[in-house]
Amino acid sequence: MLKHNTHTFFVEKVLFLVPFLLVLSGCDTFFGEHVWLNAPVEADNSHDGLIVIKASKVKNSSGGTLSYLGTYATTAKASEFPQLRAALNYDFSMGMHEVTCAEFKDIMGTAFDERCNDDGSDLLPVTKVTYYDAVLYANERSKREGYDTAYSYTSTTFDASGNCISMEGLVFQPEAEAYRLPTEAEWLMAADRDWNPSYEWNALNSGFEPKNVCSYPRMHGDFCDMAGNVKEWVSDWFGYFKDTTVTNFVGAPDGGVLGERIIKGGSYRNDPSSIKLYNRGDVYIVTSASKSEYLGFRIAFGKIPDAIWMGHDGKARGSRIIPMASATAVKNNLETYRTKLVFRNDVSGNLAYVDYVNGTLTVTEIVDSLDSYHPDISPDGRFVAFCTGMEGVSGKSEAYIRPLSITKSKPLKIKAKGNVSIPRWHVLENGDTVIVYVSDAGNNKDEAVFKSKSTWQVKYANGRFGTPQKLFDGAYHGGISSDNKLAVTGARLLRARIATSGGTLANGRDTVWYNGEQACNVSLANDGSKRVAFLDFGGKTGIEFVGESYGTHERLLIADSMGRLVKAIASPEGYSFDHAEWALNYASADSDGGFIVATLTNANGAHAKIVLVNVKDGSILDLVEGDELWHPSIWRKKIDIPEKNKLDIDSAGVYLRPYDKWESVIMRYKMELLWKYRDSANVAILGSSRPMFGVSPSQFDKKFFAVNFGQTPNSIYMSRDFLNYYIFKHMKKLKYIVVSLDIDFWNKVDGPDGDNFFLTDAENYPGYIYDRNHDYWEKGYPEGLLELTENAVGSSEENHYMKDKGRYLNAVCHSWRDEPQIEQDSTCFDEHRDLIDDSKNALLTIVKEAAKRDIRVVGLIFPQSPAYAKTGAFGRYGMRRSTAQKLIRELEALNKEYPNFVVMDENKMGDHDYTDLMAVDEDHLCNGGSMILTSRLNDFLLSWEAKK
Repeated sequence: MLKHNTHTFFVEKVLFLVPFLLVLSGCDTFFGEHVWLNAPVEADNSHDGLIVIKASKVKNSSGGTLSYLGTYATTAKASEFPQLRAALNYDFSMGMHEVTCAEFKDIMGTAFDERCNDDGSDLLPVTKVTYYDAVLYANERSKREGYDTAYSYTSTTFDASGNCISMEGLVFQPEAEAYRLPTEAEWLMAADRDWNPSYEWNALNSGFEPKNVCSYPRMHGDFCDMAGNVKEWVSDWFGYFKDTTVTNFVGAPDGGVLGERIIKGGSYRNDPSSIKLYNRGDVYIVTSASKSEYLGFRIAFGKIPDAIWMGHDGKARGSRIIPMASATAVKNNLETYRTKLVFRNDVSGNLAYVDYVNGTLTVTEIVDSLDSYHPDISPDGRFVAFCTGMEGVSGKSEAYIRPLSITKSKPLKIKAKGNVSIPRWHVLENGDTVIVYVSDAGNNKDEAVFKSKSTWQVKYANGRFGTPQKLFDGAYHGGISSDNKLAVTGARLLRARIATSGGTLANGRDTVWYNGEQACNVSLANDGSKRVAFLDFGGKTGIEFVGESYGTHERLLIADSMGRLVKAIASPEGYSFDHAEWALNYASADSDGGFIVATLTNANGAHAKIVLVNVKDGSILDLVEGDELWHPSIWRKKIDIPEKNKLDIDSAGVYLRPYDKWESVIMRYKMELLWKYRDSANVAILGSSRPMFGVSPSQFDKKFFAVNFGQTPNSIYMSRDFLNYYIFKHMKKLKYIVVSLDIDFWNKVDGPDGDNFFLTDAENYPGYIYDRNHDYWEKGYPEGLLELTENAVGSSEENHYMKDKGRYLNAVCHSWRDEPQIEQDSTCFDEHRDLIDDSKNALLTIVKEAAKRDIRVVGLIFPQSPAYAKTGAFGRYGMRRSTAQKLIRELEALNKEYPNFVVMDENKMGDHDYTDLMAVDEDHLCNGGSMILTSRLNDFLLSWEAKK
C-alpha cells in the first residue's frame, strides 16, 4: 500500500520538474485542435496523493482556464461533437493516479478484495467498481477526514458481489468542500497536460492485464495513467455538447431516460490508435451500475463554485430540477411504477415530466414556444392536455394536447369559438374519451359574470377532435364526477353544480359551498368518492374545523360530495400549499384515502417543491425540487392482475431494479416479450447487440411471427441457456431459431467471468430466482406473470424495445468507420483454441436441442466494417482473419451432420454490400441495414420453408 509519506515523496519528486517543463514550453502549448495554457500545479499537502490544479491562476476572456470537451472531428460520435469549452475559475485537487486496491480497501474494508485483479497487488488500480461504489468511497473518505459529503442519497442496493448497483435519490452537491469524482472538464484539464496513449499501458504492451499505477517506464508531467491502464469514472451525467463556452461546467443535469454516465481515458485492452482524448464512453451504454475489469476511478477534492449544467436542449443553467423521491418510494405509495408526473417549469414556461417506470429518474422538459399551464394527463398516460392561460385570470387562452414524451410532434389544438381554459380529460359512461374545458377561468365571485361563462366538452379519438359541445352555463373547471352528477370550481368561491334527482348536470342546480368564503385550487377526486380538495385563506370556517388559526394555504381542505369539511392536512413547517390536484386513476380502498399532488411555496413565495400528499395519514413525500414548479398533475396506471396461482407480487416478474444497468433493462423487456408472445411466435432471434439492432421482426413475411431476443453483453452460452430455461419451454409454436455467430468474441468462458447473464447477473433479481425455484414454469405458464412483468420497474424508452418486438429502435446511422476499433489483440485466440471449441459445443447443444423439437437453426454472421479487411483482425473483438476463415468453414460443414442448421454469412470477411449509410458503428447496423438484412433473412426462411 502507498503510505502517506510515499505518496508525498512521489508527487513532490515529479512536480520538481514541472516549473522547468513550463519554462521550456513557455506555458503555451499547441495540442491537436486548440492552443491551451497549462494551469500551474503543486502537491496538495493537505490531501494525501492529490495534486492541486491552480485553474484560477490562468485567466482568459471567459474568466478561467479553458478545458476542451469534445472535438470538431467529423468522424467522432454524436455525443463527442462539437467541441465545448469549459472555463474553470476555481482551484481543485485530483489524484495523481487511479485509486489503488490498497486505498480502496483501506476506506471500504477488506471485503472488497475481488475489486482487484488476480495477483492482488496493492498498487493495482481498483476495478470492477460501479459509479455508486466510487461515490461511497468518496463519501467515506470525506467523513473519515472530517469533511461534509458531496453526495446524498436515500437508499442503496448491493449485488451478490458486494457492488452497489442502486442508489436511490442520489444528488451531487458541487458546492461541498469534499472528496468526489472529478468532472469531465477537470479530468480533461489534467489529462491534456501530457496526452500520449502510445506511452501508456495499452493493448500493445500490457499483455492484456492492468499494471501497478504510475509504473509505465517514462516520466509524466505530473498525473499518470490517464490515457491507459484502466478507464475512469468521472462525475458527469451524459449529455450532448454545444459549440459554446460554459463557466464551471459540471455536465448534464441528469442522465436522460437511460441514466447514462461518462467514462474517460484508455485501458490496457485498447489499441493506442483508438484512444482519443475526447472519447467519453465504452462499447455499450454506460450507467451508474455498470462495472468492468478495465474500469476504475481517481478521486478529486474541492468545491465547485457557481456550477453550471447544460441540459439536452443545449441551454446552460445554474440550477436543476432534482427528483427527490425514488421510483420505489412513489411505487410504495401509488402501488405501481407506472406513474407519471407532469408540471410547469415556470422559469422556462415549458412542461416538464418524470416517468417513474424508468427507475432511473430524469426530469424531461418539453421545449416549446407555447406557454403551458394546468397540464392534465390522459387516462392512458400517453398524452397531456394544457392551456396557455391560468386559473384566476380572465383573457385569451388556447388549449392543446401533445404526447407526453420528447418526441418532436406539433401540439394538436382544440379548435373552438372563444377561449379554451383548464382542459381536463374525462371518460364518458359510453367509453368515449373527451376533454372538458371552460370558456373562462377568471374570478368567479360575481354570479352574473360566472353564469355568462360556460363549460364544454370535445371528443378525442384517433388523433382528432370532434365538434365541441356546450354542457351548461358556469365555468366549472375543477372537474366533473365520473357519474356526471357533480361539477366543482374555485378561484374566489367554491362553487358546485349538482344534478337533480334522476337528472343530469345540464339541468342541475348551482350552489356555493364553504359558507361563501374565499377558496381556490379546487380539484374533484376521480375515484368515485366525489370528494373535493381545495385551499383557503385562513377563513373562519376552516379555522373552526381545524381548531386553530393558520395562514393562507397552510391547510389542504377536503369536503365530501355535499360540501361538508371532512379533513384538513397541514403543510410542512415553513411552507404553504398551492396548485393541489387529486392523483389521476387512483381508486382508494378507503373512503378517506387517496393521494393529492401539490406544490409547496416557501417563505419567499417561491414554488420550490412538488409533493405527494397521503390523504389518509397526512404524510408528505417530496417528489421534485427546483426554482419555480407549478401546476403538477400525477397519473398512475390502473392495475388489473389476475389472482389465479397467487403469485408473489414482490418476486414474480421483477426482472429489474431502479437505477440499473442497460443490459438488465434490455433483459427485463426480453422477458416481457417472452411472456407476451409465448403463444404466438414461431421465430426466435437470439444473440448479441448485433441482432438486437440488425433484425426487424415487423419486416418478416406473414408466415413468420418473429421476436428479437438479442441482448448485450452476450455469449453463445447465454443464448443456449435462454433457450433451455425459457424459450423451448414456453414458445410451443417455435419453428426457427436465428442465433448470431459472433465468432470474434468466442474467447469468452462459460462461467461467472463470462457474459452469460444467467451466471453473472440473474441472481440479483427476484424474478429470475422465482422462475428458477419454480423450474422456470415447466409445468405451465402461471396466469398473471405477464401483468406483473409489465407493471414492474422498466424504462420510459419502452417503445424502443417493444414496438418492433425486441429490435432496438434508437440506433442512429453513422458509418462503418474507416479506422474501426479493435477491442482485443487479434492473436488472443492463438493459445486458447479450447475457448473456440467450447463456444462451438454450446452452439451444437442449441442445434441438437432444436432438432429434437423439429426446429431449424440459422447461424447468422453479421456484417462489420469493411476496413477490418485491411487489418489482421476479423472484427471488433479480434481473432486472426485466417483463424476466422477456417472456423467459418467448420461451421458451414456442420450442415452435413446436422441438416437443421445452416450458416448465413452476411459479413463475407468484410466483402459485403452494406454501405456506410446502413451502419451505426463498426459492428452494428442501423435501420437501413436492418431492413436489408431482415429481407434477406426472410427470403432465406421462405426458401427453407418451401423445401420443408
